[in-house]
Amino acid sequence: MQRNRRKWAPYLWLLPSIILIAVFVVYPIIIVFRMSFSEISKSGVVGGFIGFKNYTDAVALPAFKTVMKNTFFWVVSVVGLSTLLGIIIALELNEKFRGRKIVRAILIFPWATSLVIQASVWNYIIKYEYGNLNNVLLNLGIIKQAINWRSSYQVEFIWECGVGIFVTIPFVTFCVLSGLQSIDESLYESARVDGSGFFNSLFRITLPLVKPSLTVSTVLNIIYVFNSFPIVYTMTKGAPANKTDTMITYLYMLSFYDRKKGPATALSVIGFVILCICAGIYMMTVMRKEESL
Repeated sequence: MQRNRRKWAPYLWLLPSIILIAVFVVYPIIIVFRMSFSEISKSGVVGGFIGFKNYTDAVALPAFKTVMKNTFFWVVSVVGLSTLLGIIIALELNEKFRGRKIVRAILIFPWATSLVIQASVWNYIIKYEYGNLNNVLLNLGIIKQAINWRSSYQVEFIWECGVGIFVTIPFVTFCVLSGLQSIDESLYESARVDGSGFFNSLFRITLPLVKPSLTVSTVLNIIYVFNSFPIVYTMTKGAPANKTDTMITYLYMLSFYDRKKGPATALSVIGFVILCICAGIYMMTVMRKEESL
């Protein structure tokens, strides 16, 4: 009897979490999958089974290709650059210098602040008429007249990506920093005795040992950035004509403004499948490399 209790005790402790995940994660996913194959009225009433019609309608939408390209560029640029810059900043913050704790505290502000507030502030900074960026550059004499920082939708989308990178860097930095602080200093001392330089130690000691932290941050970042809604919606709302939309903002506009519930649901499932594939490929690649070491 005592042995059976010990055997089932871990599962009983996990049971509340399993129930919560089932109710708030698994069940909604199943509902959305079912809705994507059903007819949905403009008011959201789910009808009968219609096969892949919602998916074909979603792919046939005029803005579909543009939105997919934007989403790909958005995820790759934000995740890639924030990861690179986060590693560099984490390496610097891992060194001992005066005021290190203050710098770490300041660095977390962009990540801890609401994304709506961040996007609104950056919207104000790059305003043509009275934006802070133009005012500072004019006062310093760097420019002679105000610059239109939002001259085209391509430039606006680059600004959105820039804000995304800015607010994502702290998360990557602290994930990598947690891995750096777990590395035994004696490894670097031994490497220095053997004549190893900075870059040799970086690629042979630092990066392999922080790989678990970097893997977690990258996978979470892909999911987080792909599903990021406030920055794009606050800065441009996808204007003009969905040219600056990502998949998340587009399916929102499609569902609640255009009342095309069926294609919007299909798009959400497509996004879910894409995320699962990307996360799966990344995790399998990392695990294979670790097994080969």
